[in-house]
Amino acid sequence: MREDLKKRAIQRAKILEGQVRGLQRAIEAEEYCMDIITQSLAIQKSLGSLNKLIAENHLTTHIEHMMKSGDAKLVAKAQEEMLKLFELTNNRSSK
Repeated sequence: MREDLKKRAIQRAKILEGQVRGLQRAIEAEEYCMDIITQSLAIQKSLGSLNKLIAENHLTTHIEHMMKSGDAKLVAKAQEEMLKLFELTNNRSSK
């Protein structure tokens, strides 16, 4: 994993951990539902940011390596993974 992206991903994961603990406390304290939903949506947005970092790493390391390999099977695998990533993000955004 690229060191710059790894540091950012770890930081994002730590933030998420705190957000989830805060959400759990809000539910336990039976806080106002709209506040809980707002916290939950913020967590989802943070997860999206984490996914973007991991996808960036995958594209700039694994996919790049496979595409440059000259191996037809690896190139096909890279293309499959890019399509799968597109499908995963497209399905998520349409829900």
